[in-house]
Amino acid sequence: MSQNKFEASKTNGVHHKLSQIAGEWEGTTAVYFEGTTPVDEAPVTATIRPVLDGRFMLHEYKASFQGKPLEGIALYGYDLASEKFQCAWADSFHMSTGIMFSQDSDPSKLFQVLGSYAAGDQQWGWRTEIEMPDENELNIIATNLMPDGSEAGGVKTRYKRKS
Repeated sequence: MSQNKFEASKTNGVHHKLSQIAGEWEGTTAVYFEGTTPVDEAPVTATIRPVLDGRFMLHEYKASFQGKPLEGIALYGYDLASEKFQCAWADSFHMSTGIMFSQDSDPSKLFQVLGSYAAGDQQWGWRTEIEMPDENELNIIATNLMPDGSEAGGVKTRYKRKS
């Protein structure tokens, strides 16, 4: 990748779009095991900041699940060489001691990636999407995908920018 291509992306390309999610955020995160009724909802706070000269956005957050504290990190990026969004995600609840790596190339989204994890002897999918309806709202929707591809719960985080 040429430095010029990266600089152009930071100025008016995908890296510029991703930089818009930087900030201090607070909101609510809801966990769904099945259906549309959450099994838990909790306050969440986060910091999202650019790292490595804007190559990536680092998302650090704190919340809880059923009253027990949890924290997590995600590194979001866009690889100019493969033209794919990429993510490395770990937290103290969903991921245990693992890191989920995800990627995708859907240009119609601000950010969308697809990863997978093992549950017993089966592979399950995990789709993560980031939406920014306006400069002060940020939604991160993670959908659990059963081995047959059907959706089965997930996590919906709705942030408001801290003033």
